[in-house]
Amino acid sequence: MENMEAAVAPAQQVMELERQYLLQNYARYPLVLKRGRGCWLYDTAGRRYLDLISGIGVNALGHAHPRIVRTIREQAALLIHSSNLYYHEYQGPLAKKICETSGMQRVFFCNSGTEAIKGAIKMARARGRKIHPEKTEIIAFENSFHGRTMGALSITGQPKYREPFEPLLPGVRILSLCDDAALEQAIGERTAAIFVEPIQGEGGIWPMSADWLRRLRRLADRAGALLVFDEIQCGIGRPGVYHAYQLHQPPVPPDIVTLAKPIAAGLPLGAIACTEKAASGIGPGMHGTTFGGGALACRVALEFYAILEELLPQMRRVSKFFFAGLRDLQRDFSFIREVRGAGFMIGVELDFPCKHLVNAGMEQGLLFNVTHDTVIRMLPPYILTEKEAGRALAGLRKVFRTAAPVSMGA
Repeated sequence: MENMEAAVAPAQQVMELERQYLLQNYARYPLVLKRGRGCWLYDTAGRRYLDLISGIGVNALGHAHPRIVRTIREQAALLIHSSNLYYHEYQGPLAKKICETSGMQRVFFCNSGTEAIKGAIKMARARGRKIHPEKTEIIAFENSFHGRTMGALSITGQPKYREPFEPLLPGVRILSLCDDAALEQAIGERTAAIFVEPIQGEGGIWPMSADWLRRLRRLADRAGALLVFDEIQCGIGRPGVYHAYQLHQPPVPPDIVTLAKPIAAGLPLGAIACTEKAASGIGPGMHGTTFGGGALACRVALEFYAILEELLPQMRRVSKFFFAGLRDLQRDFSFIREVRGAGFMIGVELDFPCKHLVNAGMEQGLLFNVTHDTVIRMLPPYILTEKEAGRALAGLRKVFRTAAPVSMGA
């Protein structure tokens, strides 16, 4: 008992210090994490939690992966940062790997997903203006989430994120995903780019159909516009393949794909991968970054890609097991409307607002979050095993039994 109280005291001190000095923009859960290993996180009291959110998709190899730890130690002792005034050994090989796995031809490195989106907007407008001074319009969609900076927020299709900061970037049209007539009418000579998430993440884990993505491809080609796939959350292995657009056969090719979250296994790194056509608008001095593409982050990303290639078959197997178990839960609990997603990008939609279930999950030793008010979002580490997925399913069953309003046969 004394040991538990001693552990709780530092946790309270951590939370109080943040309340006193940090900008109060995060509604944190009352959990202070101490360390992690594999798919598990441990709090300051030593209690462990199965990490089903992996840093919102960032810690794709879990925690303290031995190959990543070794790579960080080795490279940190050699070179961490040198700026983009000079070459280092790892940007070129990493760009080559990204091009090989994505089908693109050029790469730009930055620090985050929102920076990748802003860079893609600049690329689209720069190219569009070379064609015609008024070819600058951006098309985006309702329910989307592309980031929180003013540029990325301007193409995010959720009023709750946009309205406090308006007016935003002009020349953006946000369309309904379901209004075919408006889509046909909106995309024309002034359209510079169409931005879409092949699987919406924060919007509730909504996969876009192959037919719909192919239609966007045709409309972009007709208008001479760029098609931009935001795969910051749904890419680089998360859907069980390298990129979500590769789930469809034949793949629906973008002109630009934006990447971030898992690419450097927990270190900040983002990327824009694009075709030569998309890259044509950007010349020397038109875009840049201080920290993006540093030696440490790029070397870790190369190791991540090497591990990912080995993991993909296991991911697909475990994902199949996990989705089957979730659909068993859907049959047992009438309030589960839908189970959807791909690979290790999983949404469980309920018929009631369910943010309170996050705390119930923590009581069962599970970490997940709720997005779009009614969707339990899980982005497990790629190293998740069937045994750990089974542990998650058992914990979710207990959560639904004790915290949900109505159940059927459970």
